[in-house]
Amino acid sequence: MLLQRQRLLLIPALLALALAGVSVAAKAWKKDKKIAAAAQMDPHTQALHALQRLTFGPRPGDIEHITAVGLDKWIDQQLHPDHIDDSALDARLASFRTLHMDTREMVENFPPGPVIRAVMEGKKPMPSDPVKRAIYQAQIERIREREERKQETAAANTPAAPASGSNSQPTTNQANDNSTLPASSANDSTVTTAEHSPADDRKAQRREDKLNADLKAEELLDKPADERMKEVLQMSPEEQRALSTSLKGPKGDEFLEGMNPKQKEALLALNNPEQVVGDELMQAKLLRAIYSERQLDEVMTDFWFNHFNVFIGKGADRYLVTSYEREVIRPRALGRFEDLLVATAKSPAMLFYLDNWLSVGPDSDIARGIRRYPNRPHPRRFPPPPNPNQAKGKKRNGGLNENYGRELMELHTLGVNGGYTQQDVTEVARVLTGWTIDQPQKGGGFKYEERMHEPGTKIVLGHKIKDHGEKEGMEVLHILAHHPSTARFISTKLAMRFVSDDPPPALVDRMAQTFLKKNGDIREVLETMLKSPEFWSESTYRAKVKTPLEFVVSSVRATGADVTDALPLARQLNQLGMPLYGMQPPTGYSMKEETWVNSSALLGRMNFSLALMSGKIRGLQVDTNRLLATPPGSTMDSAQALAMLENSLLAGTVSKQTHDAIVSELQNQAAGSSNVKAAVKPAARKNDKPVPPPVTSNVGTVAGLILGSPEFQRR
Repeated sequence: MLLQRQRLLLIPALLALALAGVSVAAKAWKKDKKIAAAAQMDPHTQALHALQRLTFGPRPGDIEHITAVGLDKWIDQQLHPDHIDDSALDARLASFRTLHMDTREMVENFPPGPVIRAVMEGKKPMPSDPVKRAIYQAQIERIREREERKQETAAANTPAAPASGSNSQPTTNQANDNSTLPASSANDSTVTTAEHSPADDRKAQRREDKLNADLKAEELLDKPADERMKEVLQMSPEEQRALSTSLKGPKGDEFLEGMNPKQKEALLALNNPEQVVGDELMQAKLLRAIYSERQLDEVMTDFWFNHFNVFIGKGADRYLVTSYEREVIRPRALGRFEDLLVATAKSPAMLFYLDNWLSVGPDSDIARGIRRYPNRPHPRRFPPPPNPNQAKGKKRNGGLNENYGRELMELHTLGVNGGYTQQDVTEVARVLTGWTIDQPQKGGGFKYEERMHEPGTKIVLGHKIKDHGEKEGMEVLHILAHHPSTARFISTKLAMRFVSDDPPPALVDRMAQTFLKKNGDIREVLETMLKSPEFWSESTYRAKVKTPLEFVVSSVRATGADVTDALPLARQLNQLGMPLYGMQPPTGYSMKEETWVNSSALLGRMNFSLALMSGKIRGLQVDTNRLLATPPGSTMDSAQALAMLENSLLAGTVSKQTHDAIVSELQNQAAGSSNVKAAVKPAARKNDKPVPPPVTSNVGTVAGLILGSPEFQRR
């Protein structure tokens, strides 16, 4: 309740200040057109600026580290991450087995609904491994339970049929007179005429299973982890499902304690195997962003995933996104753009997401019903399958899909004003027919299917593309990767991420020239940007508003919080409007201030900050003594705490307005406590300026207010 009152008090003070403050730096760009002549940053500010732009936010001690190493050397290390030791992060990720599985393994170990149904129907064998078998059996039980509930609902909504030979419409006497009922029930309201149904038995059984599961979980907590798992595997599928469902919150954490990764995953998969894959991927993304020493590599991986966005909630992509990020995006984040473009175009995740795997040329063999045999000189023609929606006498529609062709040019390469036409979209779609997936339900990889490919010559952006099958697609991707519009579009987006929402044209021009001259080398383009006076101009300092992901991760990094479970952080991002891998349109998440700055969004961030620093977010621990650099048990008033926290969380660069707003907020909170009022009033009369009350217990609140300040919202 106290925390809720604190949040309400923030609305007129810090929230209003944040709404006004987050736009100040961006407006400075519009006023200063001569960026090259602008004042440059001092060395301390340069180090902080580099950390804010090239990482997910500074940690305690990072500025001192850069000062000791040298800024230029630190940047060079970040541009060449292979030489940076990241073994500490690897240890944190070791328990997430799905990160190293190929898609087929994930589908086998954490089966989706179609695979479970195939086992139910005898089309696939039940796994012999006892852990896998338990997962499959639990999901089969889940499907049966769901079908039973549907039948129960349908039966409840179906009116009872009248008895044979009776009149379906009761007479007036029958409808209003109880004389036709047996004497024992005519006047007894406690007796029901409804019969006891099997559905009632099943509901009672489910309630009993849940109660037994709770009791069993409590009983097993006292046993060693291996014995605990052994007993779970000996349960019936119904009991296993009930137990898995009951393992939520702290009780679930306690039950999983001491188990190895495979055992933990199995218990979670008893309830929802698909979710295990997504949860591990999201936790890994957050842990990489928080703890990786290869910060620029993580920032660029996030940038390119957002640029080549794939939505994890679409069918097979629930399993394909893991390998997409691991094998397509991450290894090429600082490489050549063309390599990245080709890898995304051939990725099963992208092919599935934008439906190119289904695209069939109207004049292809499949559309015309032609089958080719290697030992026969001539193809054989078969009639196409009947299509009831097709007008008689017309050729069967081959199913050309333009989704990927359009997004390839509009979002991935040329940009919306890049000089292409609708005809170019259609031609690119024709070129890429036959780029499909080998058995997508089983996690197959890229496959070129000649029989789906549209034959003939195509014209793309004025270039004649001869009939070369799969090579046509490679030729078009090469043209797009080296097009001047692509160089400018990619350079603009990079400058928007690292410099400003409205980057200076001169900087974009130089980056685009480097892009074309260096064959799309992303590292070279970044070096051009980092050596520019525009990047280091004072007007760029805190000119960018953080996205929810950047805000949440930078808060954890700034406070030095220890993350033992990253899923609660992922849920916080859902509430802040940026679910991980959850952008359904192919545009990806916006990098611009206007998307993320409004009173509701900033209030949500303030709530997160206060919850983080008050220990309300499960799976995170913040050591306030470490933040204040004080030994446990020592006392410190709010004035001292505020000064130290402003220095540690904001590097001492806080405006007077923000400082005074926090002081005022602390006074408002203290005004409700009689033992504090006396200490506040004399100080206020003596100095005639806001003075925070001498309270030690609100250090977390002070830190939360600073994290919610306009200065921390920007980078």
